[in-house]
Amino acid sequence: MALIVQKYGGSSVGDADKIKHVARRIIETQAAGNQVCVVVSAMGDTTDELMDLANQVASRPEGRELDMLLTAGERISMALVSMAINDLGAKSLSFTGSQAGIITDEVHGNARIAEVTPDRVAEALAAGNIAIVAGFQGFNRDSKDITTLGRGGSDTTAVALAAALNADVCEIYSDVDGIYTADPRIIPTARKLDVIDVESMLELAAAGAKILHIRAVEFARRHKVNLVVRSTFSTDPGTVVISDENGAKQMEESIVSGVATDKSQAKITVIGIPDVPGKAAAVFTTVAEAGANIDMIVQNTPTGSDVTDSVSDITFTLPKGDLKLVLDALAQNKDVLGYRELESDEQIGKLSVVGAGMRTHSGVSAILFRALAESGINVEMISTSEIRISVITSLEQIDDAARAVHKAFDLDSDSLATVYAGTGR
Repeated sequence: MALIVQKYGGSSVGDADKIKHVARRIIETQAAGNQVCVVVSAMGDTTDELMDLANQVASRPEGRELDMLLTAGERISMALVSMAINDLGAKSLSFTGSQAGIITDEVHGNARIAEVTPDRVAEALAAGNIAIVAGFQGFNRDSKDITTLGRGGSDTTAVALAAALNADVCEIYSDVDGIYTADPRIIPTARKLDVIDVESMLELAAAGAKILHIRAVEFARRHKVNLVVRSTFSTDPGTVVISDENGAKQMEESIVSGVATDKSQAKITVIGIPDVPGKAAAVFTTVAEAGANIDMIVQNTPTGSDVTDSVSDITFTLPKGDLKLVLDALAQNKDVLGYRELESDEQIGKLSVVGAGMRTHSGVSAILFRALAESGINVEMISTSEIRISVITSLEQIDDAARAVHKAFDLDSDSLATVYAGTGR
């Protein structure tokens, strides 16, 4: 008997009919001779709507109470899915994150899983029940408070439970048939991948691909959990994300597995900072103390007539939501940092090309930059890793850039991808 963990996203449980459909699918999985543990997200746009309500009643909602509010969405979903399963004649029990043994640190809004002790879930499965677990949430033993795992946290919940339960596979269900070479909402001719290695998936997730949450992919890699990404609304077998090293070695590495875009970043340029040891460290210490995560960094060649007046510019990207906070922090420390001025730009987009085969194949950069040049796309920043090349361009050009690069690497499919649901929020 196999043990399967399934995760259903908000678009999969968006209304009563969809919940009934999910319930039938879960029962079919159990009827095939499997033990089934299910993780669910909040219905549709529930999390966004709850967040909107919080902002209407408080100018700055306190983290503890916000977590208490937002976890209600997943608890509603888990109870309704369990009710639907029981109504169809199967046996089901629902569990909150804390009941399922998801133990986290005490950070509200973006907690990290410290331990998983799924005793009650294992007992329910052993007794023949289907276990339904609320995603996105956990419990801190020291504070005794409920915590949330941040956006995409239900993916992480599912992978963590799969690892703790020693599940045979973790299936992530959404509104598309699997992992595509690009976002099918932007490039309808994107091709579905049958299999992808976890390293490439991790780079795609980090680059902005939203099909899997980056922390879930990190967890899968660390604990060797193989994933399958499928659609709730079709029988397509989906895409296998291979986390096992032996399995990954047997794959034929694609030169380019996919193209990802990220429209959620902003850019800051610190102009005229003294070119002396310690100034760059001071800049990024200020950014870190403001609580922002930096993505790409570029520093130009120092200018000036001699060492005493030599200056340089430092440009970096960060989430748009952190922009004002970081600009304020840098401005408050201007005298210490010694720069001349700050510039910022929210109208940027990041384009990334990812593929494990880039390690051993030359010419990827040439194809990328030729495609961008022929489409009139200006590149503002460049960053690379062993299996990824990322560029920053203007926000208004990012979709055209993605289409041009996708075509240049011959990733287009002859048929159009199907997106079954989703609201875009």
